[in-house]
Amino acid sequence: MSITKALAYKGVSGNLGEVETPPWRERLRAEDELLEQLEAQTEQARRRRAAALKEGAQDLGSVYALAKALGLSWTAVAHAIKKYTTTA
Repeated sequence: MSITKALAYKGVSGNLGEVETPPWRERLRAEDELLEQLEAQTEQARRRRAAALKEGAQDLGSVYALAKALGLSWTAVAHAIKKYTTTA
């Protein structure tokens, strides 16, 4: 999945004249599409991160040991693993 570029808006140029800004509905639609793409990529990244955390917990022997090694709370690590490695 690739991210669509946001619309670029140019102001008034003394030599070239005025460049039209796309209508607000078009700009809003483009930004909504971008947000949807970013949300999907964020969800995928959370799932990959949780898989890595799960592997780290297995490697170190426990969620607590992993959390300690990472300087995170064990409840946050356990929650991420549970939330993002189980299918709903």
